[in-house]
Amino acid sequence: MAPKYKLIYFNGTGRAEPIRYLFAYAGQDYVDYRLKREEWPQLKSNTPYGKVPVLEVDGKPVAQTNAIARYLAKQFKLQGSDDWEILQADSLVEALGDYNLSSMRLFREENPERIAEIKKEQAFYLAKFEEVLSSNPSGLLVGSAVTWADLVFAATLSSRPDQVDALKSYPALSAFVNKINNLPNIKKWVETRPKSDPPPTGPHHKR
Repeated sequence: MAPKYKLIYFNGTGRAEPIRYLFAYAGQDYVDYRLKREEWPQLKSNTPYGKVPVLEVDGKPVAQTNAIARYLAKQFKLQGSDDWEILQADSLVEALGDYNLSSMRLFREENPERIAEIKKEQAFYLAKFEEVLSSNPSGLLVGSAVTWADLVFAATLSSRPDQVDALKSYPALSAFVNKINNLPNIKKWVETRPKSDPPPTGPHHKR
């Protein structure tokens, strides 16, 4: 019997969307609990690390996006077909995490020189991802079947307008994100998911 899942996050895509993509692709029922901002101060102290997303599995909470995604990948048999593919998928998701850190720094940065440096770092990672996809005839990140890495990448790279704009210079990466987002279960999710609250603004959120 499958566990009962409850995902806790704010009403937005952000760090929870890769997890939602995994649930959608697998066709797994879960409670998508979307916090109201005023609920957060009271709930925060009851989460494992004072952060969301949190996934409750049969009532037991666990935090950290990638840990949750890896767990679900194992449950849904989306890790990869062998140990090498599993390692490749893990490596790519960790590299995407580094890319995300640079995006967060760009969001807050005001110094023009630092902005240029961060954009150069972002371009480095996007070029590497482009290279990986261009070398795989399947058009996927790893092997010939969808893995959790594909879902995490697509959810992350299509979650904000600035991410989508950045892909225009990377045709293989852009085609890949479009491919994943048009998988039947993912397409249905994207078309029917709740409308997100407006994202926070920063000095360079449109860059």
